[in-house]
Amino acid sequence: MATGRDKHAGKSLGSNLHARIKQARVLMVGAGGIGCELLKNLVLTGFGEIHIVDLDTIDLSNLNRQFLFRNEHIKKSKALVAKESAGRFNPNVKIEAYHDNIKDPRFNVAWFKKFDIVFNALDNLEARRHVNKMCLAADVPLVESGTTGFNGQVQVIQKGKTQCYDCTPKEAPKSFPVCTIRSTPSQPIHCIVWAKSYLFTEIFGTSEDDAPELDHSEDSENRREIENLRHESQALKRIRGSMGSEEFPKLIFDKVFKEDIERLRSMEDMWKTRKAPIALDFEDLLKALPTVEKNIAKKDQTAWTVKENFAVFLHSLRRLSDRMQETKANADTDNSPPILSFDKDDEDTLDFVAASANLRSIIFGIEGRSKFDIKQMAGNIIPAIATTNAMTASICVLQAFKVMRAVMAKDELSAKLNETQLTGSSEESPKAKVEAAQAEVKTDEAFSQKLSKAKMVFLAPNGTERRLTTEGLSSPNASCPVCSVAQSTIVVDASRATLNDLVEDLLRLQLGYGEEFSINSEVGLLYDPEEDANLNKTFAELGLNNDASITVIDDADEGARVNLVLHISEQRMGSEAKPIDLTQKPEIPLKPKAATPPAETNGDSRPIVTNGLTNGATNGDTNGIKRTADEAGLEDDLDKKKSKVAATPDDDFVIVDDAHDGIIVLDDD
Repeated sequence: MATGRDKHAGKSLGSNLHARIKQARVLMVGAGGIGCELLKNLVLTGFGEIHIVDLDTIDLSNLNRQFLFRNEHIKKSKALVAKESAGRFNPNVKIEAYHDNIKDPRFNVAWFKKFDIVFNALDNLEARRHVNKMCLAADVPLVESGTTGFNGQVQVIQKGKTQCYDCTPKEAPKSFPVCTIRSTPSQPIHCIVWAKSYLFTEIFGTSEDDAPELDHSEDSENRREIENLRHESQALKRIRGSMGSEEFPKLIFDKVFKEDIERLRSMEDMWKTRKAPIALDFEDLLKALPTVEKNIAKKDQTAWTVKENFAVFLHSLRRLSDRMQETKANADTDNSPPILSFDKDDEDTLDFVAASANLRSIIFGIEGRSKFDIKQMAGNIIPAIATTNAMTASICVLQAFKVMRAVMAKDELSAKLNETQLTGSSEESPKAKVEAAQAEVKTDEAFSQKLSKAKMVFLAPNGTERRLTTEGLSSPNASCPVCSVAQSTIVVDASRATLNDLVEDLLRLQLGYGEEFSINSEVGLLYDPEEDANLNKTFAELGLNNDASITVIDDADEGARVNLVLHISEQRMGSEAKPIDLTQKPEIPLKPKAATPPAETNGDSRPIVTNGLTNGATNGDTNGIKRTADEAGLEDDLDKKKSKVAATPDDDFVIVDDAHDGIIVLDDD
């Protein structure tokens, strides 16, 4: 007889669902703001086996909302600490943790197939897209979630039944060209990124080359300026060697706020259409230092004057220099040089970045910002709200119950039909084949009917109150480059199988492809009618090993089929066997014809575009309620025919977006 937690959970969920949940094996990707709340919910609900994957470590700024972590956990693995902390809530649940990147090859399609359901609690676009693709390939349901400030969203994704994560285009946040940040800033955010990702890291951390906010790409117009900036960075590194000396603050100040500015000012062509910067003088500001209030750094709601910023700059620079010297003195001689990292909750680092950014703004005639505002912008804010994370995580589990009910309905009907078939004829007669096909349709219908109970859920503020809104799950986008593809697995003897075996035997003979098709992998084009140099190369020579995938693109003028993704399972086979074996012949539907967008009827000849979509979709905007930041926008379409490369979403992810007056919009980590 069930007692305690099982008794109440069984009554709440029903004995059948509760029993299924206790047997379930689930994967949670991400152990940050949403992940901590979600793991707690999964453990207390009684999910039998939970696997956690997270590459991140715990920072001080995480502790206000990621309640599984404490001060003593700082710098430790989020996944491992989350396992330890959540395990105490329910010792009957098995938890496995991986301090690793979900994109690691060991987390392949076969590994994903071991799970009943997957939860995404991630903070970056690239990882979300990867998990989405893996769940589609493994045919495992995914519960996707995200939060931005007071807004939250939960989406159930099931291959062939619902829209996937990439069915609606996403707008990738933008990075700033290094020349804009270092030479021609025009907004407060430019100066804040300069102070945080260039000046602070060059003095106390690692090189700016590691800063994701800065785009170091070169072209013919900026190559010379990029080279000048590299020389400036080298000079700053040499000054860093004098840290701890009396002249160190003046050397730093003169370098970045006077000498570098005078060099920029000397480039007259740069200032023909914009106001030239005005350098600052260390000695002049030093004379005014006694007039500055001692505790000016505590006044974080008002913008400081140039003298006040100078005072905060000097004081924070000395504090940080002392910390570096103390760390260096206490470090083992074999260790790498000590570094400091920016933390918006660290007063020393925040004061330095705020004062440096404001001094930079004054030089370029840009409006300064208060320390409070700079903390928000430098800390990748819209702020993370613990309550939003908790509510979103709860919705994830509620939607998971509906998915599990759908899986149960499918399994139960499938088991009954299998019993019926076992009592019938064992011969593969036409009647038996028809009955098997009908049984498959029935189980699919049972699954779809139950899955339709799941919803797309949005959490958004409405005036002074919160509000939950829902939408039914949408059908897959027929033009989605991720989920509209056909998929299958091929078993390959990589040392024997050649690309020609794939082209002639499998694609043309077995799957009926014509002359016009191309094949590409992650490294690029492998084959098309004009590129056949690789035909005699083996899979091993082409780097197509276990867990790799290739995409076949049908380029026929008429009757072209959707892209076919073939996942490679490497296996040694006897010399008498074919070196490539198709495990299951896939259904490859025709490509949908491109829909013509409706024309504007008010005299404007441009097509109507609704939130970046031409199909009338609202991209999750219900009654004016926006979804998370990366749920809206447009992506450039890829020309499949010309490039001979399968269309894939843009995987670039950088952390700064100045689209809204310098506010940085990100999901919680």
